[in-house]
Amino acid sequence: MSGFKSNQYGTCTLTVKHACPIELTMHIIGGKWKGIILSLLSQSPMYYNAIRREIPGITQRILTLQLRDLEKDGIIEREETKDNPKKVLYYLTALGEDLAPILKSIEKWGNAYMSKQ
Repeated sequence: MSGFKSNQYGTCTLTVKHACPIELTMHIIGGKWKGIILSLLSQSPMYYNAIRREIPGITQRILTLQLRDLEKDGIIEREETKDNPKKVLYYLTALGEDLAPILKSIEKWGNAYMSKQ
């Protein structure tokens, strides 16, 4: 969680050890594309280009940044192939796997919310 700075994310966030768990979780999985990336990877490991094809509106730069953030936070891992050109496979860590049911619950809530609008 090296990108997390104390007292950066609200009044109850004093230190990482004593951070508000909800704020910390939202910091880690928040962002325009992280939810979609995690949803895709919860189905199966994917190569970088496959992820990019599944998210038409994302730029290469932003996808790379989002993947790096998730990797830095220990949610995903990457594995480079020895092919030429090199391919990079992304997959959820055990910590990332623990997020899968939470993301499903968020998706369920989002669908219910959208149906009421």
